[in-house]
Amino acid sequence: MSKYTKKDILEMVEDEDVEFIRLQFTDLFGNMKNLAITSSHLKNALDNKVMFDGSSVEGFVRVEESDMYLYPDYSTFATFPWRPQQGKVARMICDVYRPNGQPFEGDPRYVLKRAVQQAEDMGYTFEVGPECEFFLFNTDENTMPTTSTHEQAGYFDIGPLDFGENARRDIVMNLEDMGFVIEASHHEMAPAQHEIDFKYDEALHTADNIMTFKMAVRTIARRHGLHATFMPKPKFGVNGSGMHINMSLQKDGKNIFQDASDPNGLSKEAYYFIGGIMKHIKGMAAITNPLVNSYKRLVPGFEAPVYIAWSTTNRSPLIRIPATADGEGTRIELRSPDSAANPYLTLAVCLSAGLQGIREKILPPESINANIFALTAKERKELNIDQLPGTLLEAVEELEKDTFIQDVLGDHIAGKYIDAKRKEWHEYRSQVSEWEIQEYLYKY
Repeated sequence: MSKYTKKDILEMVEDEDVEFIRLQFTDLFGNMKNLAITSSHLKNALDNKVMFDGSSVEGFVRVEESDMYLYPDYSTFATFPWRPQQGKVARMICDVYRPNGQPFEGDPRYVLKRAVQQAEDMGYTFEVGPECEFFLFNTDENTMPTTSTHEQAGYFDIGPLDFGENARRDIVMNLEDMGFVIEASHHEMAPAQHEIDFKYDEALHTADNIMTFKMAVRTIARRHGLHATFMPKPKFGVNGSGMHINMSLQKDGKNIFQDASDPNGLSKEAYYFIGGIMKHIKGMAAITNPLVNSYKRLVPGFEAPVYIAWSTTNRSPLIRIPATADGEGTRIELRSPDSAANPYLTLAVCLSAGLQGIREKILPPESINANIFALTAKERKELNIDQLPGTLLEAVEELEKDTFIQDVLGDHIAGKYIDAKRKEWHEYRSQVSEWEIQEYLYKY
């Protein structure tokens, strides 16, 4: 239920001197798009009468079926605190519809709403807390992004070691002005790497918040002369940027993943949820880790998960059960997704896989409490520990084999997505890298 009515929004726009409204939506690959209107056209937008050309958005529709409509979600109305205070700029996140009044099956937000509805039909509310990591790099004399930084700060370091401290503080303050509840922010492991955590919330609101978060981080960083990137692995030899997903299911206001009588504090539903995710994680990888570059992060030695296992005691497996003081915060932490992932599709496949686990009572294997990175290949084989796809191509091939995940995405998105990612891989493999030049040019 929206916290705002049409009347509320019209009054706020007038009272707060809002001149421009951005109607935002997300494309297939997790890029935010928008159509800006003036306040004089706001009533038309609120009546779902704003049209755009869907054929110009990658992965949407063909030119002969290009007309699309934007239906604003009133609850997402917010002003941008970093914009001028006279003639303010506001936004609303929109769903994409066809001219016949039906939701567009290629809209990632619709895919998540469909998965959330399935959870609600089972009596569940899906709550999610992301851990979004990013880098703040210098820009060059033309304000173009680089991968250079002058700092050497590490985990939890503060200024003056942390050169991005002021930018990060400014980001937090602007996000709070937009209604975010920021729980923590800190410098991450790699130089120039940061993390800002915001409050657990229902899945759709969280996905919207992730998109807003990325936009705000990039915008505020630019004001500080820095470039913010959510690229998973922008630099060799240091940790990459992940987006760990903390998940729980609520039923009748109670966290159903918690069971104090279980040795691990987990309910049967929690085990089944883990089992469903582990069953489909290979097919999900092209969604949770969508770039060629994503698989440069998923390598041993940099805390990113590589092996398909779960644990209550360490951070080396794919899935971790974080410790809680009272059990009320019991959650499942999926550690493989990265910050480049489309949050709507990522949460949709996570939820759907977990729900299938509950419906079909899919039990996961035994937990692995050893440091998996320290195990030999023989030891991992003896423990039946499989591993994630090693490249985008492998991930796409796994998605092609997983008809369940394809069904979650829908025929339109699954087909368009697979085609695009195969193209991305083939473009990558035809390139000649600097490493190849250095390694082979002199020798051969």
